[in-house]
Parts: sequence; C-alpha cells; structure tokens
Amino acid sequence: MNDFILQLEGMEFAIIAAGEGSRLRKEGFNLPKPLLPLHGVPLIERLIRVFAKEGAQQVHVIINRQSPELKTFLTHTAFELPIVLIEEDTPSSLHSFALLVESNPDWTSCCLTTTDTVFRPHEFHEYLTAFQQKENADAFMAVTPFVDDESPLYVNTDQELKVEAFLDQATAETKFVSGGIYCFRKAAMCCALSSVAAGNSRMRNFQRALLENDLHVEAFVFEKVVDIDHLKDRVVAEQFLSEEVS
Repeated sequence: MNDFILQLEGMEFAIIAAGEGSRLRKEGFNLPKPLLPLHGVPLIERLIRVFAKEGAQQVHVIINRQSPELKTFLTHTAFELPIVLIEEDTPSSLHSFALLVESNPDWTSCCLTTTDTVFRPHEFHEYLTAFQQKENADAFMAVTPFVDDESPLYVNTDQELKVEAFLDQATAETKFVSGGIYCFRKAAMCCALSSVAAGNSRMRNFQRALLENDLHVEAFVFEKVVDIDHLKDRVVAEQFLSEEVS
C-alpha cells in the first residue's frame, strides 16, 4: 500500500455534493442528500473515509449555498484529512466539475464522484490501481452491468474496454452503464472547460466530447454501483455494503 500511496501523490480527490436531494425531501428526509446515513455513516463521510484510506492528501468538496447543514457538518467534523470546501451554486454537475478545475489549474490528475454513488471499497482500490497503470488513458470511467440509475448513461466498449460510445439508449452491443466514478488526466480536465464553454450542461455530453476530441477513454468494470435517489435505495445500498463485510 505504501508504494501505491506514493504513486497517488499527484492525484486529487473531489466530490460533487451540490445536489439538493429534492426527491428525498419529498419522501421525508429533510437534510441534504450527502447527509443521508448508510449504516449510520453519512454518504459524504463514507466517501471521505474511503478516499483517506486510498492515500488522499485532501478532499475537495463542492456544495451549494442552500445547504447550511452540510457546510456545518463538513467544517465541524474531525476528518482524517483536510477538506477543501467550495460553496457555489452551479446549474449542473458538469459546471461543478469545471469550477473545480478552474479553481485548481495545477491539477494533473483527479478522481471525481458524487455523493450518491455507492461502491465497494475493494473495487475502488482496484480501479485506482488500474488507472495508475493506464498511463495513456486521458479518462478512466467506472462502468457496471448493474442498471440502477433512473436515466442511465449506457456505455459501449470494445473487447479491451476502450470506450466507443456514450448512449442514452442501449444497443444490442451494450453491456454497461456509467457508474458515476471518474479518473481524469489533464487533457480530459481541459476538455471539461471547453465543453462548458461550448454550452454543454450535462456530464454525459462532456463524456461524448472526450470521444469527439479523440481523447483516450477507457472503462473499468465494477460488479455493482448503487445510485441513491430515493429512500428505498438506502435499503439496497446498505444490503449491498453488508455483503462486502460478510
């Protein structure tokens, strides 16, 4: 693990926690979605713990200005590593990512996810290890055959898991959907900025822009990634995580 941590020294870790969780509020959870607990641990704290275990030196978190409870939690909790907080209202996850990139022009690589993405830590470790070995990959996308999202982004790959297309509808060749976990190098981060400048407002359109700009995009398969949109998803996620330790 020590050698792996040394390899990660140039990588930054970031969480987009700017969503309001409106569907959860309608179902009775009145705090911001990142504070929804799984086995008693808020989603965002769980992510920060996972990142810390993987050798992150700090974690960048972007939240919106309508989440005072989340800001209080992030600024008053004693985490294992520093939290670099950005508080800004953005119209989309892509805009949040672009703001992170603009605010950190020295980044050479980063790992990005949102708080409602629940994955097994051992698969995440394997994913990061593979990214370090894929030195030619501008973007490294988590994909899964498990379809959980209400509007999934389908991902077509070749046999070597090089991404060929990001699709709104599955085709006969489709085996995977996006897992919402991303590793990017400099060229991909620059593409995010140009994608926003071109008027794109969705992460999936940015991912298509990666291919349109002939960047090298590869996929890594997670057995399962659970997406949290409703309270019923918490039950699925907690059972899924319980399988990890059983």
